[in-house]
Amino acid sequence: MPRRFRLAAAALAAALIVPAAPFAAAADDAPEPGPTTLRAAMPANLALDAVATASSTELDDARFIPAHVNDGDTSTRWSSKYVDASWVQLELAEPAEVATVVLEWPNACARAYRIQTSVDGVEWTTQAERTAQATCPRVDELSLDVDEPVGFVRMQGITRWSSWGYSLSEFRVYDAPLPEPEPQLPLVPAPVSLERGDGALILTDEVEIEASGDALAAAEYLADVMRPSTGFALPVVAEADGQAIEISVAGGNAPAGHEAEGYTLEVDAAGIELAADTEAGALNGVQTLRQLLPAWIESAQRTDVEWAVPFVSISDYPRFEHRGLMVDTARSFYTVDEVRRLIDSAAPLKLNRLHLHLTDDQGWRIAMDTPAENPSGIDYTDLTAISGATAMTYNRAGQLMGTELGRTGYYTKDDYREIVAYAARNGMTVIPEIDLPGHTNAALHAIPQLNSAGSNPKPLPGEDTAPHQGTGDVGISTFDADNEHTYAFITEVLGQLAELTPGDYLHIGGDEAHSTSHADYLRMVDFANETVADLGKTVVGWNEYASSALPQGDAVVQYWNGNGASTRDAVNARGAKVILSPANKTYMPQKQDGRQPLGGTWACGGPCTLENAYDWNPATHISGIPESAILGVEAAFWGEFIRGVDQAQFYTFPRLLATAEAGWTPQSGKVLAEFIDRAGQLGTRMTVQGVNFFPTATVDWRIDAAPSVTRLPVTATPAAAGDAPRSSKVEIDWRVIAPSTAPADVAAELVWSDGVRQRVELSSAKAVDIAAMSQSSPYTGESSRNFHTSGVHTAQLEVTVGDADPVVAGTVQVTVPGRR
Repeated sequence: MPRRFRLAAAALAAALIVPAAPFAAAADDAPEPGPTTLRAAMPANLALDAVATASSTELDDARFIPAHVNDGDTSTRWSSKYVDASWVQLELAEPAEVATVVLEWPNACARAYRIQTSVDGVEWTTQAERTAQATCPRVDELSLDVDEPVGFVRMQGITRWSSWGYSLSEFRVYDAPLPEPEPQLPLVPAPVSLERGDGALILTDEVEIEASGDALAAAEYLADVMRPSTGFALPVVAEADGQAIEISVAGGNAPAGHEAEGYTLEVDAAGIELAADTEAGALNGVQTLRQLLPAWIESAQRTDVEWAVPFVSISDYPRFEHRGLMVDTARSFYTVDEVRRLIDSAAPLKLNRLHLHLTDDQGWRIAMDTPAENPSGIDYTDLTAISGATAMTYNRAGQLMGTELGRTGYYTKDDYREIVAYAARNGMTVIPEIDLPGHTNAALHAIPQLNSAGSNPKPLPGEDTAPHQGTGDVGISTFDADNEHTYAFITEVLGQLAELTPGDYLHIGGDEAHSTSHADYLRMVDFANETVADLGKTVVGWNEYASSALPQGDAVVQYWNGNGASTRDAVNARGAKVILSPANKTYMPQKQDGRQPLGGTWACGGPCTLENAYDWNPATHISGIPESAILGVEAAFWGEFIRGVDQAQFYTFPRLLATAEAGWTPQSGKVLAEFIDRAGQLGTRMTVQGVNFFPTATVDWRIDAAPSVTRLPVTATPAAAGDAPRSSKVEIDWRVIAPSTAPADVAAELVWSDGVRQRVELSSAKAVDIAAMSQSSPYTGESSRNFHTSGVHTAQLEVTVGDADPVVAGTVQVTVPGRR
């Protein structure tokens, strides 16, 4: 049995954080297992027993009927016809007082609307009117003051957000105010089970990391994270003498049935115990412990904060095996160092797959050797010599795609091995993709033998290869199914890639082959499927390839778009597994809101918001596919207009947090309000890490600060007087995190316990700039003070943003020794 809380009075007195009550149990209708929820005790949702009617239904389609607004399922929705004055209403099972209404809007929401009530369904009283500032999807919570029981509650539309109608996923009605949210721990993804105790463990510079079993790699990983910021030695030992972080990897440690990646984590006054069955499980636990530590643990420089870990008992494991991030290196190249940065930002979220899209029409990014036996005569080194030097250029109208031309380059085999090794150290397996038989213009541009009667596009007169294709157009290119060199090429490239890749998977693309006949498509894809199987790997392809002859029980379909029928057939007939990457939930180059000048809107019919990325259930996304057939979820960012890692992060974060939680947390444990709260807390951590995240308007980004204190030698004042007062000067360097702000809006004041107040001038290298795709950088400032008396002196740094109330962002404690 893992040890339970052993709370010591001394530890409680020393706790940095304010003790909080343990989390309350989940709502009665929430299935177990699942983490405890944000709200203490939810009142009953009166809508569940109500009858829903509406002014209209979009297309008179049963998929959009009013009954979906109160069916308790956020994956269904009511949609109106395209009329501003549309309404939907609930007739309650019996008259009741109404205190709160919650509306969950998917992609087609209201810009302005009224909440009305009625006793008889004839005469209506407006109880609230809302003009929304945030785009959809979003959740609106409205407090009402209804002083008599009513039988009907209506959402009366005033203005639609777009040309579409109104859509509502859920229309909830409560007869009491909703409880105030309780403070959350900044954990993303949310763990399966968490109990919180009162107080925290303060780590000292004597703490050791005790590793037993196969825990050495996880222990060293944790030490590498903590040493720069804490300045602690953190020796990794077989048996600790004093305060310890104990990491154990041995059979029977993980939650039963979840041995592959599960772990338990106990923090109490005696120390920290992390236990798992596998190295992967131990690393998952380390990432949770990392998030429990102050955000400044991510700093590359020593930081003077109390390293407090709240008392918790966690039992945790992933919902899905595959939790991935796809990086499109073909349209615009990312250097090895940039890929490392992307791994650094994804791994703490327990993402465990890195899908590298290595080839496409615009470029070829992985070096290939020309084999000694080469009957086709293909010079495989030309793939990178020629098409490693190409990338995205302009669209058909001659307009620049993105802020600059696509970046060129390629990975040598040693580069690729370095990426694979670095990903592995961070718990991520690399899945390489060679896209075929479409998206193959880069190969056709480099290799003459692939250009034959059935290939497309054709070489220009006097040329022996297809011209470079740098636009974002898709479906133009194809290999020739009647060309023997096509199959020699596929065999050689996949064989060399398999030899480089220790992971189990090879991705062959298979998408958007619009210029390939279906018969030719099947010939080439079936050959690639067989080749991958012969190499001892599991084949993966986009959902267009689901109609091919997939290896029985050993293939993965990555779903991104469409009605899902072929994917369902592949599961039922071929025993395939599914990776879910639905474009409207996981495609990252889409706009996050209307403030972004660049970005797609096709996937969601408008901006793809953070709320939209969170509000879905992988298990029900494609009907007829059981959750047991879902391998996992994966976010994808494509490179049509993204250039470099900073832009990639700006389009990916914070939505990648939502994808991480979709892949890890049980559906019953996903609560949007909780997630938004935790995301706001992680803003500090992401800023300290150097993650260039988008300033989502619906997130309350927290303010935080950390001091670095220098006490100068004692000086005499005045120097000539032997018995004059003497003073100790203290200088404090401050780092302040205030995401999504401009320097002119941020002010700081240091308030000492003896009443002295000091203004701290803050400066920042850059302010938030959505057009430039840039998040604000940390603020820095300095303060100093002379102390004439010995003892402990404390102060709080109050930070004010705009007209908001001051926030205590950080504390400092200075000890001035007595005179000798």
